[in-house]
Amino acid sequence: MLVRDAMSTVILTLGPAHTLRQAAALMSARRVGAAVVLDPDAGGIGILTERDILNSVGLGQNPDAERTHAHTTTDVVFAAPTWTLEEAARAMAHGGFRHLIVLDHGDVAGIVSVRDIIRRWVPAREPAAVP
Repeated sequence: MLVRDAMSTVILTLGPAHTLRQAAALMSARRVGAAVVLDPDAGGIGILTERDILNSVGLGQNPDAERTHAHTTTDVVFAAPTWTLEEAARAMAHGGFRHLIVLDHGDVAGIVSVRDIIRRWVPAREPAAVP
């Protein structure tokens, strides 16, 4: 199975000036754990994860004052839609992260998460039988 079969194609995209509170609210509303941050001044494509927001709040930083650009990972490992899920899982395990931005010919095509991969590898639970 390939990354394109498991990735989410509906992507939350943020700008560098969004506050962390705005990012958290949007991520929560969309029920996603990561957002793509587009910042042409800082190298283009980055990723902001729930862990980035948690770390900032844990340090006592104000989520209304902190901007996404200060917490975005810009040295991103990108996946291709033609990678196998094994290749994506290996990259995540090696890098210690849970999301990969998927690029197709240089354009953001989706995001694949550990959860997406698990959902493809493990069939959904069967409903419990009613006695």
